[in-house]
Amino acid sequence: MITLLDSPRILDKDGLLTPEQAASRSIPTDGADGRTLAARILAAHDTGGSDGQLRIRFDALTSHDITFVGIVQTARASGMERFPLPYVLTNCHNSLCAVGGTINEDDHVFGLSAARKYGGVYVPPNLAVIHQYIRERIAACGAMVLGSDSHTRYGALGCMGVGEGGPELVKQLLEHTYDLPKPKVVAVWLEGTPQPGVGPQDVALALVGAVFKSGFVKNAVLEFCGPGIAGLSVEYRCGIDVMTTETTCLSSIWPTDDKVRDYLALHGRAEDYKPLTHEGHPLFDKAIVVRLDRIRPMIALPFHPSNAMPIEEFARNAQDVLAGIEEEARRLFGDAAKGFDLRGKIRDGALRADQAIIAGCAGGSFENLCLAASVLDGKSTGNGEFSLSVYPASAPQSLELVRCGAAAKLLASGAVMKNAFCGPCFGAGDTPANGALSLRHSTRNFPNREGSKPLDGQLSAVALMDARSIAATAANGGRLTPATEVDWKGISAPEYHYDKAIYERRVYDGRNRPQPDAPLVLGPNIADWPAMDPLPRHLVLGIASVIRDPVTTTDELIPSGETSSLRSNPVKLAQFTLGRKDPGYVARAKEIQAEERSRKADPADPEVLKILARDCKAVPGLPAAIDGAAAATIGIGSAIYACKPGDGSAREQAASSQKVLGGWANLAQEYATKRYRSNLINWGMLPFVVDAELGDQLAVGDRIVIPNVRESVEKGRETLKAWLVRPESGPPKEISLNLPALPDDQRRIVLEGCLINFYNSDRRPAKG
Repeated sequence: MITLLDSPRILDKDGLLTPEQAASRSIPTDGADGRTLAARILAAHDTGGSDGQLRIRFDALTSHDITFVGIVQTARASGMERFPLPYVLTNCHNSLCAVGGTINEDDHVFGLSAARKYGGVYVPPNLAVIHQYIRERIAACGAMVLGSDSHTRYGALGCMGVGEGGPELVKQLLEHTYDLPKPKVVAVWLEGTPQPGVGPQDVALALVGAVFKSGFVKNAVLEFCGPGIAGLSVEYRCGIDVMTTETTCLSSIWPTDDKVRDYLALHGRAEDYKPLTHEGHPLFDKAIVVRLDRIRPMIALPFHPSNAMPIEEFARNAQDVLAGIEEEARRLFGDAAKGFDLRGKIRDGALRADQAIIAGCAGGSFENLCLAASVLDGKSTGNGEFSLSVYPASAPQSLELVRCGAAAKLLASGAVMKNAFCGPCFGAGDTPANGALSLRHSTRNFPNREGSKPLDGQLSAVALMDARSIAATAANGGRLTPATEVDWKGISAPEYHYDKAIYERRVYDGRNRPQPDAPLVLGPNIADWPAMDPLPRHLVLGIASVIRDPVTTTDELIPSGETSSLRSNPVKLAQFTLGRKDPGYVARAKEIQAEERSRKADPADPEVLKILARDCKAVPGLPAAIDGAAAATIGIGSAIYACKPGDGSAREQAASSQKVLGGWANLAQEYATKRYRSNLINWGMLPFVVDAELGDQLAVGDRIVIPNVRESVEKGRETLKAWLVRPESGPPKEISLNLPALPDDQRRIVLEGCLINFYNSDRRPAKG
């Protein structure tokens, strides 16, 4: 089904060759790594540099209503006066306006006013999910788009999409660059034709399951190739492509063909097409072979998209597999999982789900919903517990579903058809009942991402499936059914007709037309970022949380769902940091923050000196006696330790909320994604790497003292001497903290204390 090739491969018309095979055929390999589509597109967007870093300028930016307020606020605080490139602000996350009074709609009003003032594009609520709008209106062959959402993927249209935290978009708005080392490029060779009933989510889940746990493609670019591409529709390709985020890759790219040309022409953008083809035997760092004809309908069980297996295999071993999921729930949630009984959902020899949803940038395509409608035509979803909701990805697609009759088939079956909305993907809509199992064609099924609150005794679960198998299951009233059991003769998606009128009538397009005198409308919940200090000379870190899970998601670092309404208010949002993982973290971080505030207010305060004397006694590199003058140079901040933090969302608030609470560092064995590490740096936090032995020793309440930390960062030291302090356990213990190479700008951001300070330092008049 899927084979991983963990060594370089050269692309030839007959397949993927080893360098030795290429040499035997006299295929030249000099400079072949620069012939990949990814390398060619990156080179075209690289502004150059002498240190081996790529410095990328993007063609367009996009954000949604959970992220754009913070980005615009950060950029304007850093000196932005206009959007220097197309910037699309969509409203597909907080569009329910169901909690928090006026604050969600206040954010939408802010977005429209920002688009007017600075010259952007504003897509009103319920009109399109972020990535579908970019597919339809922005993505162009050979271009690059940066989005503040992790599923920023437009590779199937020949456009490299990168999902990052908000500060990376701020850099582009300030006409700076996105800096990264040259990424590895991994070939994904597709061959064969999917069986009837096998959809893009099945292919994607098989791919994620094959590569995630080993980190096979971490921070790489996936480049699709092979004869299997030609048989896939553009929407099918997009459905695979958007899920590549779950592999932890950096981006993705596909060659373009007549189908892509026709897709762009259909959407009135024929000029955005250009052929992207593999030429001259490109060299890839690794490769993945996907045999499409061998992929079966898949299910990704709680609590991760990589927990994937064929539905038939699951059905044969359901009792044992679900027992393992229940055990994992007990490990994750403790007492909240005592009554969690997935095995009880096996009735009459089959698993029965309580809910199903087809939605968002992954599931809500016209093709997916038309095929689901055909499977459900003349059938009933039943009048029991089971329910089915569908969310078309855009209003133009909703309109065409109505015109072609697919909407009527869905509604007649008992399905509920809703507006374009991303809520089911992150817990802001359709939260299942306590103890329920939801089947979803969406992007993620992380713990409690569906909206349940285990700490309040609520626990439900999500399994990911393709729209085709969800429809087959719905036709059987919730009885798990792979779509290969459906008779597909005569079933196909009708031709799509795009109607541009909806966007022309409702979308505000102010590109290249800023109105500097237009007011920026700020509701009462929209707040500025609090002031942040530069890195002190010496640093005392209090460990405020220790997380020993193999991987920690951004949903666990800062919850989604109802807290999304607070993304425009950094201080209020910070109160929820680690709320679902370590409820005591915020109080502990605030205690450490209070110590720092007292130190800043009066370094000679006897209580401050007592604390610092306790923590810094006998630490080499610090004064033997801590007086007021010494205390003025020793900052105090909090830190968390996690084995592998940052999987999942691009949300900057996973890092910034720690900073707002006085955080100065993360300690980790490794970081799950580049984007989370970048978020830490952009908010002035030190992304330390430590070995497993030290990680196993750390405990809440420990203090780590880092003498001369500012000097170490200034000089680019990659290993810092520090001391683990436990006054009740004897003298300080010397430890090592690793800080892998930071480019100059990143070092300056950390030294200044955050991205805002960094840009404002360039605007401050020189002293003297």
